[in-house]
Amino acid sequence: MNEITPSLMTLIDGDDFFERVLVVESSAYLEPLKARFPNAEIFFVTNEPDDVEKYSCHAKTFLVDYRLEKLPFDKNFFDAIIGDLTLEVVNIPQDIAAGFSTYLKSTGVWLTSFRNLRHWKVLEKLMQGSYNGIVSRMYTRRDFERLLTASFYKSMTFLPIIKKSPPKFLSKLLECGFENFSGDLEAEFWLVRAALSTPEIALLKSLYTPEIRAELSRLLHRIEYDVDTENSVKRLAELCATEGIFDKYVEDFVNEVVFHKKNFYANVEKYFA
Repeated sequence: MNEITPSLMTLIDGDDFFERVLVVESSAYLEPLKARFPNAEIFFVTNEPDDVEKYSCHAKTFLVDYRLEKLPFDKNFFDAIIGDLTLEVVNIPQDIAAGFSTYLKSTGVWLTSFRNLRHWKVLEKLMQGSYNGIVSRMYTRRDFERLLTASFYKSMTFLPIIKKSPPKFLSKLLECGFENFSGDLEAEFWLVRAALSTPEIALLKSLYTPEIRAELSRLLHRIEYDVDTENSVKRLAELCATEGIFDKYVEDFVNEVVFHKKNFYANVEKYFA
């Protein structure tokens, strides 16, 4: 797979702590990831038989074509999935994007990239009657953003890789009515970080186990819908005391999962001693 510079490693920030990472057909990331997360389990999927032996010393390597086959991993398994141009040669992009989301933890991120359909070089070729995207796919930033939203990602970061246009040609595009959103007429590629949770919710989710969060959610909904309300409020107080769940966490969790907030808070006030 083509390497893009700067790489997707640019989108890994200082707060990231990855225990399990899946690399998708982008072997160039294996060594940098191991250096960045020396204690992490690194997994690598490839459809090239020669790569299995070649990279088995760098990662747990699997021969599988992610475009056509189900990946041999459990759901909610990875902290991150990383691979350049992972939606460039696929039949149904949303199936792949949504499929990746099922392998990520609720705090997980998908790092990928795509060729910009609105880059001046592409538009120049179209004006000359040439188009090379018959097999491979290109996207606009807006299209990719919509695709991610439809595939259950809640937070997205886009970083442009710029290849400058000749000034006269850029002016010509603007005169023809092309809008230059965020300078994307000169963005040859977009690097993308797509997360299943917003940064604030991801931080909160990282504090407690899925089992505790599931029990908390169940109790909040029981209180919201007046199901054994008094006992549910008491159980909520006990859970918070036992697990050290602080008030701000509960408040943010209520904002995320409770629809009838007025009824919820009325019930808490009524029964909370």
